[in-house]
Amino acid sequence: MGRKAGALYISPKKFGSLQKPCMKEMISFLNCLALGQNNDEKCVRQKELLSACMDAQSGKNRSTWGSINYHLQRLNRGRK
Repeated sequence: MGRKAGALYISPKKFGSLQKPCMKEMISFLNCLALGQNNDEKCVRQKELLSACMDAQSGKNRSTWGSINYHLQRLNRGRK
C-alpha cells in the first residue's frame, strides 16, 4: 500500500484551506453563543446569516472530474 516512488502527487490538505466560504458567519455565530452562555435565542441574526450562507454553498455544482492526483497519475502513465 502507498504511493510508488517517483510518482507525481499533490497534498490536497494544502489546497483545502484556500477557500472557506462561511467562516466569518460561523465565527460570529460561535462568538455570539459564547457571549450569550449558549443561548441561541439571542443569536437569531447570526444564525440566519450562517444558514443563508450554507444554503448558498450547497446549491453550487461540484465538479465531477475527480481529484487532481487522479489526473496527475493519468498524465504520468501517458508519458511512459
